[in-house]
Parts: sequence; C-alpha cells; structure tokens
Amino acid sequence: MVKRPVILLTALIALSSVLDACVPSTPMTIVETVVVERIVEVEKTVEVTKEVNPTLEPEAPAAHRTLVVCISEEPDTLYTYGGSGTSATHIQQAVYDGPIDNRNYAYQPVILKKLPSLNDGDAVVNAVTVQAGDIVVDDAGDPLELDAGAIVRPAGCRSPDCAVEFTGEPIEMDQMVATFEMLEGLVWSNGDPLTADDSVYGFELNADPDTPTSHHVVDRTASYEATSDTVAVWTGLPGYVDELYYTNFWHPFPRKLWQDELGYSAADLLEAEESSRAPMGWGGFAITEWVDGDHITVEKNPNYFRADEGLPYLDTVIFRFVADPNAAIAQLISGECDIATQDGLLDDQTELLLKLEQEGVVKPVFATAAIWEHVDFCINPAPDYDRPDFFEDVRVRQAIAMCLDRQNVVDSVLYGRSIVIDSYNPPEHPLYAEGLTHWPYDPEAGTALLDEVGWVDSDGDGIREAHGIEGIPNGTLLEFKWQSTKKPMREQYMQRFQQNLADCGVKVDLENLPTAEYYAEGPEGPLFSRRFDMGSFGWPASVLSPCEYYLGSETPTEENGWDGANDTGFDYAPYNEQCMRAITALPGTEDYIEGHKEAQRIFSEQLPVIPLFLQLKLAAIRPEVKGFAMDPTENSEMWNIETLDLDR
Repeated sequence: MVKRPVILLTALIALSSVLDACVPSTPMTIVETVVVERIVEVEKTVEVTKEVNPTLEPEAPAAHRTLVVCISEEPDTLYTYGGSGTSATHIQQAVYDGPIDNRNYAYQPVILKKLPSLNDGDAVVNAVTVQAGDIVVDDAGDPLELDAGAIVRPAGCRSPDCAVEFTGEPIEMDQMVATFEMLEGLVWSNGDPLTADDSVYGFELNADPDTPTSHHVVDRTASYEATSDTVAVWTGLPGYVDELYYTNFWHPFPRKLWQDELGYSAADLLEAEESSRAPMGWGGFAITEWVDGDHITVEKNPNYFRADEGLPYLDTVIFRFVADPNAAIAQLISGECDIATQDGLLDDQTELLLKLEQEGVVKPVFATAAIWEHVDFCINPAPDYDRPDFFEDVRVRQAIAMCLDRQNVVDSVLYGRSIVIDSYNPPEHPLYAEGLTHWPYDPEAGTALLDEVGWVDSDGDGIREAHGIEGIPNGTLLEFKWQSTKKPMREQYMQRFQQNLADCGVKVDLENLPTAEYYAEGPEGPLFSRRFDMGSFGWPASVLSPCEYYLGSETPTEENGWDGANDTGFDYAPYNEQCMRAITALPGTEDYIEGHKEAQRIFSEQLPVIPLFLQLKLAAIRPEVKGFAMDPTENSEMWNIETLDLDR
C-alpha cells in the first residue's frame, strides 16, 4: 500500500489591504533593541602564509564581503538529526556542502566522485541464499525474521504476482549492494580528515533508538561499512529493492570529536552545544557566533575542499531572524538585509515586491516549486455518497479540461511566473514523457464533447441537463461541488474556473474548507473518503515518478482503512499495467523508464485529475546580490551559498 506523502499545510497570512501603504515616502530607519541572552563563540584557527616582494608596492587588502540574509525564524537546533525546518536548512547549507544535492528533480554528488549505478557496476543486485532465522524484507516491504509461512519474493521477482510462501527450505533472494567513493583530501573545518568512517558514524547515530529520525532505510539495511578511508559500502537486506539506492550514503559526523574526544551518546547530541548550536562541517563556512533572538554568523572556512577555486566568494554571512515579512522587506529596502528567504511568507507581498522591482530597489526571485496543483474528479465515489455519475465518461473529464483557462490563471493569479502542466511530472523531470495529450483552453471543443455525451442545455437556462445518458435520469442538471482549502490562491483560481465552466453550461458550487477538515483522513475528510465531486490541492513532486498515486489498488476504501492516495477511484487497466511495469522494474532499466513514461501518456489522455500548474516559491534580494538562484527540489535557496557574491 502506498502511503500518502506528507502535505505541508501552512496557513498563509492575508494579503495586505493597501500595498502602497507598505512603501515609505521617506527613507526608513528601523531601530531594534536586542537583548543578548547567550553568545556561542566557536574557536577557529587560520594559517596564513605571506610572501613579501620588497620590489613591489603592497596591494590594497580586498574588501571584506559580508552578506546578510533575513530568515523567518530562529532555528531550534542545527543538528541534522535533532529537528527540521527551513530556517535550520539555510545555515546547514553553509556548514555542510552536500554530501548529495537534490537539484532539479535529480540527485547530484558533492563530496562523492559519483553516485553508484547499476549500469556502471558500482551497484549490483546479488542472488543470496537465505534460510530460517535470517532477517529479510517480505513481500509487503517489511523487515522480519524469516520463518515458515512468510510471503517473500525469490530472486528475480519484482511484484506480488511471483511472491512465494517460505516453507523452511533455503531460498535465493535478491540483495542490493552500492559502493560510494568519496573525494580525496576532504577535511573537517578544524583540519581533521573527513573519512568514510565518519559516514558510518552518521549511520550509527541514525540507527540509535534515541535519535528521533526515520529509521526506514536503516531497518532495511544489512550492513553499512567503511572499506577504506574514502569508500563506504551499503548492503540492503535480502528482498529490499530500493529505488533510491544511490542515495544511501549517510551524512558524515565527526566521530573523533563527538564520540572519541567528548564521549557524547546519541541522546547527548540532541542538546550538546557542539552538535545543536555550533556543528562542525566541511562546507564553505563555519559558525562563529549565535546571538539568541537576533542572528547567527558564519565565516569563510579556510579548509573548504573547493578553496582552490577561490570559494567561497563571501567572507561572512549573517543570518538574521526576522519573522514579519513586512519588516524583512523594509530591511531589504534600507539595505540592512541582502536576501529575504522564501520561508518568510513573501508571497503575500508579491504585488509590493513587483512594484519595488520596477523602482530598482528590490528584486523578487520566483521559481516553480516542486508541488503540482491539480483538480481531481471523484470518478468512483464511496458507495454511500449518492450523486449522479458525472465523471465516469472520460469525455466529460476532457470537456471540463478544455473549459478551464489554465493559462489565464497562471498569468493573473501567479503573475505569469509558472507554467501550465500536462502530467504529474514537471517538464524538467528526467522521467517526463514526450507525446503527452495537451488539453488547450477551447470551450467550443469542450461544449461539443458535452453535447456528444448527452449533456445539453435544452431549456436555455444556461445549465446543461442529461438527455439519454445511461444511468443518469433525463433532466438531471450538470451541477456539482468543487471543494478545496481556504488558501487565497485557491479561492482566486476557483472563482475564475467557476466562471469558465458556467460559460460551458456547467454549474459549479464552490466550497473552501479549513485545511484540517479538508485533508482529514477517511472517513471524516471528503477527499480520502471519496465523498466529493471535484477537489483541488497540491501533491509534492520529487525525483520519484508517482504513478502509483492513481493505481486502482491504491483507492482508499473502508475495507483498507481508507489508506491510499487514489482519491479519484480511477481504475484503468492499461494505466495499471504500465505503472506496475515501472515500479516493479529495477531503476534505470528500460521497463522502469518506459513504464513511467507510458503511464504518463495514458494519464494525460484519461485525466483522472486535471494538472493545473506548478506552485511558486518566492524570495527577494537586493540588486547587488550575485549568483542567487532557487531550485525546485532544493528546500533552501542557500544551496549554492559558496558561489554567492555581492557587487559592491
């Protein structure tokens, strides 16, 4: 069973009522009183070698370059295993570079020579013999001690169709092995060598019961060991075929300092200064100061592994805690901040930022987010949800798609900064399919399809009625409800689409519900109990292609505890076949790639949901900032902090 991904349900503050009031007519001065409760100083040693040529005039020292970043809140902790939050991620990007980046829907090595690949031979699938008492992963994907009666997949089996019952006799199962080779000469910011054993230490901390992180991959790992100073080898449990095997390199932590010298346990590290407030890394910067309630300062790491490239360009970065988006924009205007990050709810101030851009004061930076907005048809509602069968006929779904002016919404609600999409994978995705069916805004074609089905406005009142449609009484109005959350963006586009559909003779009643009520698990919530007509929301997009969201087997029902992502109830055999072809194949193989692409082609033609557009994320910078770029799949826009610079 596919578990629904976590949906980030962040309530947005209301739009400013008078945007012009946010722009001062005279220069603005902001005075703050800061109470310094605690300052953490991190000792650092910098060796400087200088050669003096007495025949040359001494060069003027380079200007010290300091960047100030306004982030939305003060982190609770900077320990990677101690918590989460975008504000902490911004600073972690400065302290750690990688070890693996997730950029533009693909993983990229940073401190590794390459990512292992089944095609290259540094990742393999071996057939191993297992017997009673061995720990394996069963057909359901759960680790267990092998015993008679367990359902497992023998070697070469990739789906439940070929799973067998273990009888007690030895059996061969598949086991994945991936080898990771680090760059040579890596060191921690204090100069100590950074080795593969530090990554093994990261694995050990992840596996410790006192570490509050997901143990999913750890629990399915047979071993993770360093075979040299630069090589780590991951071996999965027999039966575990991991689609993301090439990311199973654990975040290194300084074993010599934390464990050997300081003697910290996993529980200690949740609170220790050296892990939570001043973690040592290998990235472009090292933490030198944390002033409670005000800011964190990082300074150039002289031991950075890319120092010979002249990186980082900046000498100092100050992360200032500014919770109020209006205050963050004011500090951008005054020059007290150079960057205001996306987590500061700047999207409520988009019009103001665009006005400031015209004046050359501040530059808004838009990027499509890795969240695709869509509207779902409840094709097969729950048995007790009594309403006409509006959406079983694919022509109705296609007609509605052609009646929606999605580009107009992108241009107006999203300021022309996003794109209309045709699949659950964005166009930049490595598995994006060519030849998708695109449904343009074409109300004439849409109304012609509705006429063809038998939805005709015979009485001229502007609303179509059923005429000769099997299973639907004649005269039934083409009227239904469209539900979503109270997010302002959704309220705006739903109102536009309501008028679009009215122009096609379809009456839609809008209902915007509180977030918790709308997304509630079945049977309480409308979506995942399949008690709705149409409903819109956003799913995360990622490296993995999510065809399984629309498998017939993933329909939430009372029998399966309402567990499943397929709120539409869509169950189409050709789609199921191609999706299963993909998800039961080894990553990178022809079946994996072509199965995912063909599933998208079927999806775009059958339209269990209408893909609308990619959501936006928004940051703002001063014009002097150089090299700033947001990425769809990197959580923090500080992902390339080592190459940021200032033109002043």
